[in-house]
Amino acid sequence: MGKSSKKKPKELEAHIQMALLHYVKKVNFKNTAGEQIFFDKNGDIPISLDILNWQLYPNGSNQYIHIGRFDGGAPEGSKLQTDESKIMWNGHNHPPISVCSNPCPKGFRRANRQGQKICCFDCVPCSEGEILNPNDTTECLKCPEDQWPNTLKEKCVPKPIQFLAYDEILGSSLASISIICCLLTFSVLCLFLVKHKTPIVKANNRELSYLLLVSLMFCFLCSLVFIGRPSMLTCMLRQIVFGIIFSICLSIILAKTINVIMLFRATNPANTKMRKLLRLRIPIYIIPCCSLIQIVICLIWLSSSAPFDEFNMIAEIGTIIIECNEGSKILFSCVLGYMGLLAFISLIVAFLARNLPDTFNETKFITFSMLVFASVWITFIPAYLSTKGKYMVAVEIFAIISSSAGILVCIFFPKCYIILLQPEMNDKKYITGSRRT
Repeated sequence: MGKSSKKKPKELEAHIQMALLHYVKKVNFKNTAGEQIFFDKNGDIPISLDILNWQLYPNGSNQYIHIGRFDGGAPEGSKLQTDESKIMWNGHNHPPISVCSNPCPKGFRRANRQGQKICCFDCVPCSEGEILNPNDTTECLKCPEDQWPNTLKEKCVPKPIQFLAYDEILGSSLASISIICCLLTFSVLCLFLVKHKTPIVKANNRELSYLLLVSLMFCFLCSLVFIGRPSMLTCMLRQIVFGIIFSICLSIILAKTINVIMLFRATNPANTKMRKLLRLRIPIYIIPCCSLIQIVICLIWLSSSAPFDEFNMIAEIGTIIIECNEGSKILFSCVLGYMGLLAFISLIVAFLARNLPDTFNETKFITFSMLVFASVWITFIPAYLSTKGKYMVAVEIFAIISSSAGILVCIFFPKCYIILLQPEMNDKKYITGSRRT
């Protein structure tokens, strides 16, 4: 009982303190100054302080200026309120700067000088593709692969996307030239259809001439597939359509060249075998046979390693280039190589037949057209490999348009000149060389 009676006063004191704390926590009133008085969860009164700035003037006087207030009872974020315009820093209105180094400009990190005070540092620019760490001015952060620093290197922004578009000058100019050349080819076709009974059109197989003009129209139009944002479908169509159409065009030229040689040899009365071959229209079969080989190469290309679109983030710094990956470089080279083979064979055959005794021997013009074709594509290779992004596509489009225009001008413009401006030369006797001018 004695021990129990000794504990009672302590227990009673603790009980009184708990009860008092319970009521103290509920105290909430305004004092005579209008300030709210209350106790927080710890039983403390939130501090409310005035912030004064001691200002010393040149005449030796001084004064305390009220520049702000700290209110512990205010909501978070608004406890401290200051008026920086009233603050005077050692006689100046702006804060003092470091006595050793000035603050680093945007995009530069602080590199502390070894063995010197922390306020002494060098400003080192962030490397390419990096921004200044907003939480630590001594280090830089690398931007994600698809982003790039802004001008001040304060934040990472999305890289601009680049491709040859219709709404830019280069893309629209190439598209316009392609369409104009296609319309020009169509006008030549219409002229040949209107004058289909004249000797100049009949010379060297007019059906092959019509077919060549139609294929040239598609050659010009296939360049439009290269313009615009690349996708899986357009990437597959670009080189496939280009390779097949140009192979058809070159096959027609080869057929026309062989047809000229066969026509000349068939005029020899002793060469009855050549006349029989001419009746079989063998040059016509050259076109599907030669074109079929290119189609087979393209089908193998599509089935094994087809072209696809990809985002190239390495070719140009700070830019994402959407381009077509050709897939199998070997098969792409085979497509171009086969076109070159057809052009080379046409050139050799036409060159060997250039001196046939005919006033309007078309093999001469085919020889010139194949020389232009070869020159364009030989210069295309180094130009293509030395460019990047949309300019690489523009170089290929230019090569397509130039080589097609070379064939059109060399083969058909001399005929158009005679039809339109020299109709007296559009005579069978003149064309066969049996009449002197």
